[in-house]
Amino acid sequence: MDLKTLPALTVLSDNITIVEVDQVKVVRVIHEKAAAGIALHGGHVVSFAPVGQEDLIWMSDSAIFDGKAALRGGIPICWPWFGRIAAPAHGFARTSEWSLLQHRENEQGVVIELGLKPSEQTLSIWPLKFDARLIIEVSNELKVTLDVTNTDTKPWEFSGALHTYLNLGNIKQAQTTGMGPEYIDSLKAGEICQGDKVLQLTDTIDRVYTQPEAQILVKDPVLDRILSVENQGHNSAVLWNPWAQGAESMSDMSDDGYLTMLCVESTLHAPNIDLGKTLQPGESHQLITTISAR
Repeated sequence: MDLKTLPALTVLSDNITIVEVDQVKVVRVIHEKAAAGIALHGGHVVSFAPVGQEDLIWMSDSAIFDGKAALRGGIPICWPWFGRIAAPAHGFARTSEWSLLQHRENEQGVVIELGLKPSEQTLSIWPLKFDARLIIEVSNELKVTLDVTNTDTKPWEFSGALHTYLNLGNIKQAQTTGMGPEYIDSLKAGEICQGDKVLQLTDTIDRVYTQPEAQILVKDPVLDRILSVENQGHNSAVLWNPWAQGAESMSDMSDDGYLTMLCVESTLHAPNIDLGKTLQPGESHQLITTISAR
């Protein structure tokens, strides 16, 4: 996503400015190591391009920046749950307005920290207290950390995901490795299946890989690079592409949008909200994804 030509609303430093895309304010980073954009709506990374590289992050040309809808593409923050195990789907973090807490920079890159706390809206959906921080480190690689703390007086359960959309030259030619051998197939009513070591897609995929390796690699011969996704604090990795039929059904994705994206998600998966990860009062958990190219 090209943010470089947008006028600055606020200048925070030589490397960091606030710009606006339609109704959404975006923290724009332009550094000698990389350029990036983080929307305050949803705490949503919309772009990350190391110097000399095309964007590693895919954004839909039809994404709706109205400050209400979840953005199609980027890195949606699915929290305090992942999927449709409660309403709204994927939780409220991805459609909430996050606050810019701090920023810092040096010759190696830029760090942006956002925050989200309970509001009337979140409490009406999930009547529990929390402190969520999102730390985005922009350098030769992109590191995104979702750090959540239970600030309530009682324990609560959660699940979630960093729902990364990777930008590809052509999904039909890309090869993915490191997912692990076993997955839950959401297209087959949750059937547990065994997969191949190398995945090359020819159709829709919606899988929860339950034993992912430390590093998932996506070889992209069209853009002549290998994308690396390293996750921490997760229990699974979700791979998703809607393919042609799914793309055609989405108002915020072009019909051929599926050809240039693949979601590789750092996920804390749970079959229902009560079986999510438990945090006692005062406890924290970090869900992390690190994305790079070579």
